[in-house]
Amino acid sequence: MNEVLNSLIEWLYQYKVNIGLSLIVVALHLIVRRIIAPKIDEYVEQGHLKGVVGDRANTTLSLFSFLISVIIILFVWGFDFKGLLTLSASILAITGVAMFASWSVLSNVTAFFLLLTSKSYRRGDFVRVINLDNYIEGYISEINLFNTRLISENREVIIYPNNLLVAFPTIINPKDRFSIVGKISDFNKDVDKEKIE
Repeated sequence: MNEVLNSLIEWLYQYKVNIGLSLIVVALHLIVRRIIAPKIDEYVEQGHLKGVVGDRANTTLSLFSFLISVIIILFVWGFDFKGLLTLSASILAITGVAMFASWSVLSNVTAFFLLLTSKSYRRGDFVRVINLDNYIEGYISEINLFNTRLISENREVIIYPNNLLVAFPTIINPKDRFSIVGKISDFNKDVDKEKIE
């Protein structure tokens, strides 16, 4: 028993710097989580969104911060990253493309956090998203991790990807309502006809 205790004390003394840095990383992780979680809840409340949205955002941020903390702790303990250099470069390139490419799933998650923190997009707002000369409009019902749920004036449910909602021009609470979907050029022709008559 004495031998085990002595070897444990010797191990703790030998790796005291690693243990200290690891504890600092864990403490910073917990502090950051305590600071960010209330901010997310505040954004959810300001946007009049459902509580589930905040839970999803907190879970996603917890996962990312946990992964970053684990990577830092592995680095502190001397994990050999040389063999993983090529793999990590590939992962970073894929992640970079995935976060911002309009076709990817991760870009919807990135757009989710942009929508969540933006004061322009609130639950109950009527929005018109304009894509070139096409448009789609409806009330914001729910902002999810991958898509936003719009409800048209005819009570039709429209599931719209978050990345497109962020990428295209959006009119919040427009003065005139067109219809659910259509072409802006067709609407302009109708307006021109009314002016002629």
